[in-house]
Parts: sequence; structure tokens; C-alpha cells
Amino acid sequence: MKLVSYNIQYGLGADGRYDLARIADEIRDADIIALQEVDRYWVRSGMVDEPQVIADALGDRYWVYGANADMDASFRTSEGRFVSRRRQFGTMVLSRFPILSSRNFPLPKFATLTQHSIQQGMLETVIAVGEGALRVYSVHLSHLCAETRLPQVEAMLDIFARAPAEGGAWCGGHPDPAAGWTEGNMPPMPRDMVVMGDMNFTADSAEYARMIGPQAGQYGRLVNRDGLIDAWVAGRNPEGEGSTHPQGGRIDYCFVSASQAGKVRRCWADKTAKGSDHYPLWTELDDLSAG
Repeated sequence: MKLVSYNIQYGLGADGRYDLARIADEIRDADIIALQEVDRYWVRSGMVDEPQVIADALGDRYWVYGANADMDASFRTSEGRFVSRRRQFGTMVLSRFPILSSRNFPLPKFATLTQHSIQQGMLETVIAVGEGALRVYSVHLSHLCAETRLPQVEAMLDIFARAPAEGGAWCGGHPDPAAGWTEGNMPPMPRDMVVMGDMNFTADSAEYARMIGPQAGQYGRLVNRDGLIDAWVAGRNPEGEGSTHPQGGRIDYCFVSASQAGKVRRCWADKTAKGSDHYPLWTELDDLSAG
């Protein structure tokens, strides 16, 4: 199974050209895709519905879009008809396998005076994989500094920990089954998960240590058995090496449940890709038949 995370910079490539079809071609081979910086109806990217364009270009995929920044972009046609429309910026998940449910979480935001600060968030999906299900997240953290990212990391860890106890999109029974509230099968909320996205931190940061575990000198990284592991490292790459964008440094990640560490075959950045100012980060795993 192949997973890919890609900050697509709303379609703006390394050559200064907007090309969503090129982005789709760069990630077409993936089974599960996590995208960040996906626009809907922005002037800069041609006033298009990028999630729909990307989904159409890939074809035959289940998909969910999570809007984090959401503003009005309504207008009147030349005939005077009012069109309600939203200008949005967010994350996306596409999958060859059914996406059983989803939730979108806004993450803590710092209100700045001069620096650009935009609402960021994390999109949660529950995907049917094999005989079970898997939580898959697409996330984009603040680009400003550790002080803006650490509260976001804490919020993410809280969401991860709460999810299994909260249950699926709906759970339990209903006093009147004919009312329609229990339509279909009860959605699961599995413990095992994959977290992909543009984290905007490096492996030597406080944010990374909070996500994975602290360094213990000669004993190495202390990874919690119920926590997350860095697929880059599980794929036998040095923790402090690698680059996921042309300016250098590894700021895009795939984290998987520690219980899935042995299933990571390899993890790599596709440095031939030109569709964005980031490289797609690929992870190949054995079958993730999770419960």
C-alpha cells in the first residue's frame, strides 16, 4: 500500500505555473493521499474548486475536503442571480478505499499584528482497509514558530487520544429505529492511525519530540508503545537527514501508530516533482488491515 502527503501550494508549481493536472499525475499511484493548501474560489488560483478538479483528475477515488479558513466569496451574475459561494483553504484526503466518516478540527491560532497568520486545521478520516478500518489524518501546522505550533501539537495529541473513546460518527442504538438515525452500519473509530502533513518543524525540534518522544542520550528516541513513530525513520532513513522542500529540511511527515512500525517498507521524498514548493512524501507499507 502506498500513501503520499503533499502540500500542493494551491497548485502553484516550482516553475511559477498553476497546474492541478500535473499535481494529480505526480500522486496518481498512491492508494491514500493527504493534501494540504487546497484552495476553493481564490483569485490567485483561478477561482476554481480545487478539491473537485483534483478529484476529477484522479478519478474513482473517495474524497473529503476540510475547510479551515472560510470566507465569503458570493456574487451576482450578470442576470442578477445571487450565488452563495465560499472562499476556502484547507486539507484533503483521497482514497481508493471507502472513507466511512470524517471530522474536521480547527487547531489553535495565534492572532498576529503584522505576520500572516491563517486558521489551520486537521482533517480526520476513517477508511475501510482490508477487514478493518484505519484513522487517516491530513494536517497543516503554523509556519510561524514553535510557540504557535506547540499548542497545535497538544490539541492534535488530545484528539488522537480521545477518538477511540468517543466512538464513530454515530454509535449506540436509538429508541425509534424507524426514525432513520441509525441508517447503515455503525461507523468504527479504530485505534490505529496514520498522520500525514506539513508540520513545519524539523526532527530536532520540541514539536517533534512532543509528537514522537524525547531523546534519551545514548538510548536514542523514547517512543511510547501506544504513541506514534516517524515512518521516515521506520523506513531506515536517518532521523536528522532528508528534505521535503527545495530549500532543504524535512518538514513534511508521515507518522503511524507504533503498533504498525514493522509494516513500514520505505519512506521517501519525490524530488523530481515540480507541482509545488514541497515534494510529495511517500510511504510504502505492508497491508494495514487494522481494527
